[in-house]
Amino acid sequence: MPPVIRSENLEKSFGELQAVAGVSFAVQPGECFGLLGPNGAGKTTTIRMLYGYSPIGAGTLEVFGLDVRGHIREIKQRIGICQQEDSLDPDLSVRDNLIGYARYFAVPRKVAVQRADELLQFFALEKKAATNIRTLSGGLKRRLMLARALVNDPELLILDEPTTGLDPQSRQLLWERLAALKARGLTVLLTTHYMEEAARLCDRLVIVDHGKVLIEGRPQQLVEREIGSNVLEIAEPDQAVHDFLRQRGARYEEAGERLLVHLDNGDELFLQLTREVRREGCTLRPATLEDLFLKLTGRELRE
Repeated sequence: MPPVIRSENLEKSFGELQAVAGVSFAVQPGECFGLLGPNGAGKTTTIRMLYGYSPIGAGTLEVFGLDVRGHIREIKQRIGICQQEDSLDPDLSVRDNLIGYARYFAVPRKVAVQRADELLQFFALEKKAATNIRTLSGGLKRRLMLARALVNDPELLILDEPTTGLDPQSRQLLWERLAALKARGLTVLLTTHYMEEAARLCDRLVIVDHGKVLIEGRPQQLVEREIGSNVLEIAEPDQAVHDFLRQRGARYEEAGERLLVHLDNGDELFLQLTREVRREGCTLRPATLEDLFLKLTGRELRE
């Protein structure tokens, strides 16, 4: 089957700033695809070109096999978008926000009402149906934003940092609902700063920085290939620790006052280190997607 999204050498500049510098990827039907990167990496700019908010600078960008340059109205009818910004209508109730939004897609009112009620139940919002938007918490608004993105029964759901600022309970609920949607065959494009979220939801992903793709693949496979199975953290390492690791050809990186040693099987090295060199400040843990992300994009703060 052809990809739902195909980006090839996509570019976008704002004056002298090149926000997207030749990004290529493809999203297959029914998968959750992650677009990850630090602030300013080009994620949101790429997303905005997908749904026509920002025109393409150069390259190819197709959705459902259609070039976004000439078919954006047709594409918009078939996608759902949950943006970072709150764009709910503050003068309407929770339920009317869904019903009203369905009118933009020419959904018959009877169908819109039925879908609204189904989505309110799906996202545990049915008790808030008559509540005015102004009184909702941030978590409830995010759930409603996601429900609204589904009111037109889209073939592709675009989520731009959907769980930012949510408490753990709300985040877990949204993860469960997104997993259920993916199980039904919905294609999802996800941007997020939560590596646990990406590892849990994404079938495949790319990590971008400075407008370019750094790596692409399945999350766990990428972690094992680039980091290993385990990470050995060593607090305040002295010269003896450095000498020990160099003698054994260990792969490691410095992270402030810690050393992070990348290991395929770390039990033997961990035991030898703690017995012969250091007993304190050594922790062996599984490698994570966050380890890979920080290795590729660096640990310095971004504006």
